[in-house]
Amino acid sequence: MTVEHTADDHLELVRDLLSRMTVAEKLGQLQQLSWNSATGPGGGETEEIENAAREGRLGSVLNITGATHTNALQRLAVEESRLGIPLIFGLDVIHGYWTTFPIPLAQAASWDPAVAERDGEVSAEEARSAGVHWTFNPMMDVCHEPRWGRIAESAGEDPYLTAVLTAAKVRGYQGPTLSADPRKVAACAKHFAAYGGAEGGRDYNTVDVSEQRLRNVYLPPFKAALDAGVATVMASFNTVSGVPAHANSHLLTEVLREEWKYDGMVVSDWTGVQELIAHGLAEDGADAIRQALGAGVDMEMVSTHITEHGEKLLAAGAIDPARLDEAVSRVLLLKARLGLFTAPYAEESAEITEPGAEARRAARETAARTLVLLKNETAANGASVLPLPATAASVAVVGSFALSTDLHGTWAGPGAARFAATTVLEGLREALPATEVLYAEGEAEAIAAVREADVTVVAVGEPSEISGEASTRADISLPEGQAELIRQVASVGKPFAVVVFGGRPLTMEEWIDEAPAVLFAWHPGLEGGHAVADVLTGKVNPSAKLPVTFPRSAGQIPLYYNHENTGRPADPADPKVPFRSFYLDVEHGPRFAFGHGLSYTRFETGAPVLSRTEISLRELGEGGSVEVTVPVRNAGDVAGTEVVQVYVHDRAASIVQPVRRLRGFARVELAPGQSEEVVVRLDSEDLGFWDNDPAGNYRVETGAFDIYAGTDSTATAHTTLHVV
Repeated sequence: MTVEHTADDHLELVRDLLSRMTVAEKLGQLQQLSWNSATGPGGGETEEIENAAREGRLGSVLNITGATHTNALQRLAVEESRLGIPLIFGLDVIHGYWTTFPIPLAQAASWDPAVAERDGEVSAEEARSAGVHWTFNPMMDVCHEPRWGRIAESAGEDPYLTAVLTAAKVRGYQGPTLSADPRKVAACAKHFAAYGGAEGGRDYNTVDVSEQRLRNVYLPPFKAALDAGVATVMASFNTVSGVPAHANSHLLTEVLREEWKYDGMVVSDWTGVQELIAHGLAEDGADAIRQALGAGVDMEMVSTHITEHGEKLLAAGAIDPARLDEAVSRVLLLKARLGLFTAPYAEESAEITEPGAEARRAARETAARTLVLLKNETAANGASVLPLPATAASVAVVGSFALSTDLHGTWAGPGAARFAATTVLEGLREALPATEVLYAEGEAEAIAAVREADVTVVAVGEPSEISGEASTRADISLPEGQAELIRQVASVGKPFAVVVFGGRPLTMEEWIDEAPAVLFAWHPGLEGGHAVADVLTGKVNPSAKLPVTFPRSAGQIPLYYNHENTGRPADPADPKVPFRSFYLDVEHGPRFAFGHGLSYTRFETGAPVLSRTEISLRELGEGGSVEVTVPVRNAGDVAGTEVVQVYVHDRAASIVQPVRRLRGFARVELAPGQSEEVVVRLDSEDLGFWDNDPAGNYRVETGAFDIYAGTDSTATAHTTLHVV
């Protein structure tokens, strides 16, 4: 029987345990070790972890999965240690456990919080049934760097969109509250903070940001996660303005604890405490844990300085006993909130061991919602390549990803190793049972198939292994040979569409002008082949929008829509005017803008209309707002979904503002000829900004604000709001 506990019960339990714990037991609660065995306890290679669990000198273990294995280790802690404190088991459940959903960057392309939330729900239920209590996700690092492999784990370049999706993912993992729901897991907001700003896109590299950029760009998604009730926070590998995040008291204490009133647990990243030595901040392990604990890290992942040096540091007065108790309390409270003191074991008979039919449907539906139609030219006869014509007697499928199961993407979870993703070829053959679907390997054979077929699908992209963590690329074009294949297909002169898979924006200048249709499929997960087929055949009308800018050249990076104007901006009418901010050797601006994405139907959006054109600072300060109404109409022949976007530009401010900032959006599903009005409310949060005061000073200033509305970040329809 599950016993319900209140918050007061949890606090009483924690106080009681603290009063009875030895120093060694307290330090042990702050230690997390990695399980490096495919089996449960008793194999010999995990003796250190097993002994620590028996002796009550261990708080958490990551990378152990399976109800039988986790239960066996949990019994050592609960039934053999002096105080019986349960372990908490963590795992990187990033976009699926058994059922792989599209990578997070792809989910962001849906511009639909329901997609992120559904992934969180399915992932949590599968993982928790296998004994996992805690996921190190969502990652909410705003990123302007497609060279950085971990952009695949992010929601792209915009703080607002990232914040919306982050909150949804937290809700999916945790529910309304953790409240000991046996189907939920604790989420972790990572990486705190500004990891996505790594110089040159090189993983783990330096980040040097002003206070205002930190607060206006990198921190809003973390605040959204906290507002959604996220249980834990993870420190980031990078420095922030010269101080590594693992020892950055401004971030971990002044902002997180004092300003935001966060009372949850902060965990280090993998050996993040140890790496304070390599950074050049700490002299040795003892100094590293002294600084990390003092700055606000509560639990040490993998490196073991807290248990090796903690007692000596306490005795020497280098660690405050009250700070130690505070950190231990946070760990114990998390375990109590997860219900581990009353129900420490997973129900082995109820363990989910494979993707279920409902989970597969969710993966397929969400994947289709993430595919971005970048290009779809209309031929002289008025027809487009996509959707594939129902009259086509034969379709050729060629390219390195035609029969590839490498669609799971980076950090795909244990399901990727056991369950092959549906391929594009399989998906199309199932979707087109009456059509001859040809496939050929090798360039000569592929071109022969193209000549024979009525229409061709060219499936290309970057493998999962070169996206994600530690996968920085200086050249983000297609791997060798793929652009040449596209050009060879184009030379045949028949209709074709290119489907591109990848974990980041890719440069396409070598071939994009020769391709009449391009669908960007990201790494779409377990049901990726079916989802691609659903969109290619028109069963699903694409509605996704880019959550990140696609550059023309890697030399343009960083390139993002919400940039500052500079004193000499390039002239949109003539970008090559001398002594302006542009590149001599590449066309100005991106290949595809943030927010871009096409449909098989045609939408018309009207100019934004304000509920009022003037509002006072006093009214804004008292919670006042202005409504922006945007009319949208489906002017095409098929039903579809458009994402209407609203952007704000503060014309003149005490700190230079971006040329525009996304402040609202809505997905609108419309039948042919149907119209609707989208309403977005703007308040002080949308019109103000943080200045460079380290104490956190939010400003809303008088002046004129341009309000833009449309279907991507280049929208020109606008009106003006005056703050007086």
